[in-house]
Amino acid sequence: MPASIGSRTALGFDYGTKHIGISVGQEFTGTARPLKAIKAKDGIPNFDLIQAIIKEWQPDILVVGLPLNMDGTEQPFTARAKKFANRLHGRFGLEVVMQDERLTTADAKQSLFAQGGYRNLQKDNIDCQSAVVILESWFESQYL
Repeated sequence: MPASIGSRTALGFDYGTKHIGISVGQEFTGTARPLKAIKAKDGIPNFDLIQAIIKEWQPDILVVGLPLNMDGTEQPFTARAKKFANRLHGRFGLEVVMQDERLTTADAKQSLFAQGGYRNLQKDNIDCQSAVVILESWFESQYL
């Protein structure tokens, strides 16, 4: 039986061609935390690693960042992120939603810098923190 809206566990994904940041969060609290960044080869990750994360966390929903131009229009990379989202749904049969990710990298860097200065601004940290921002912004959008 699926979890009711408001009490779901979610995984967030910051999709990239070389790295994919992953976060986990609870809809009830509206908060997320970074899990890990996995490598991708031209946008294709090792889906076995994602499967292991899904098995461990048992999410009810997956949230993938949707890259858009600042004016809200699609960019060439938008289609690749949508394709990744479709692959997640096809492989794992979970509900997948897309969340606008404009400015998430800037927000992630600001948060990481506040937590630990420049040494905290490593690529894996940024990708994971971006996934946190994507997931938490999706949680916020559920309550508007």
